[in-house]
Amino acid sequence: MNQTPYLSGQFLLAMPGIADMRFDRSVIAVCVHDPAGAMGICLHHPLDDLTVPDLMRQLEIDPLDTPDLPVLMGGPVDTQRGFVLHSPDWGGQDTRHVAGRWALTGTRDVLEAIARGGGPRDWVAALGYVGWGAGQLDREMLEHGWFPTPATTGLIWETDALCRWTRAYAGEGVDARLLSHEPGRA
Repeated sequence: MNQTPYLSGQFLLAMPGIADMRFDRSVIAVCVHDPAGAMGICLHHPLDDLTVPDLMRQLEIDPLDTPDLPVLMGGPVDTQRGFVLHSPDWGGQDTRHVAGRWALTGTRDVLEAIARGGGPRDWVAALGYVGWGAGQLDREMLEHGWFPTPATTGLIWETDALCRWTRAYAGEGVDARLLSHEPGRA
């Protein structure tokens, strides 16, 4: 099988009509993609009933002046586990730096640092993640569903979650309104 290039530090955009509706209009920040598999955080779906200060209070962290930002649904895997995708200017207990573009931390020390005002400059919080087994994402890239694109951190830090999908496609010169759910024939 032809190997797709490794996508760590890039975005995956869901194509219209993707078979798994959980990923409709998805923008996924790929944090790991290697022979063992892939892992990423969905950036398109804010949870309606949970903000970052709410999450901090649940974890018995005083949110102080933490912005009232929504927590994102990071993916369908391990939805009780939290992650913070953040600028690479901060590192903690399990921080993984990704291609010099962003970092991912899954321990509470990042939330504690954000609450104290000493955390990363830019960040989004999520519950759950997207995961693929060995070779699974490579097969999906060849078969259907995903459009890889270079990552621009402005899409993460400066764009509303509900606008990320259309803006990501626009950044590639594609008007998402013109994308079809039906495959074409030549």
